[in-house]
Amino acid sequence: MRQLLAVTVLSLFACGVYAADAKMTPQQEKMKACNDQATDKKGDDRKAFMKTCLSAKAEQPKSKMALCNEKTKGMTKDEAAKSRSECMKAG
Repeated sequence: MRQLLAVTVLSLFACGVYAADAKMTPQQEKMKACNDQATDKKGDDRKAFMKTCLSAKAEQPKSKMALCNEKTKGMTKDEAAKSRSECMKAG
């Protein structure tokens, strides 16, 4: 009986250690972030917040071209072309 108990305890401990080392999936990370933001909400307010938070799409990063175009706003055509060219060549 003691051996069975020892094996059970060791296997539960091993599962706990494995679970702690496992990486969270993107959905789990999103759930954690939404949950952290909803700590002050309760009931229907929390439910509504979690629904919108979890269904929100991640913002797509802007392309290099879009970033370079933003930097050239307000410049003359020639200045903007030169600046955009340098921006696109930069690392």
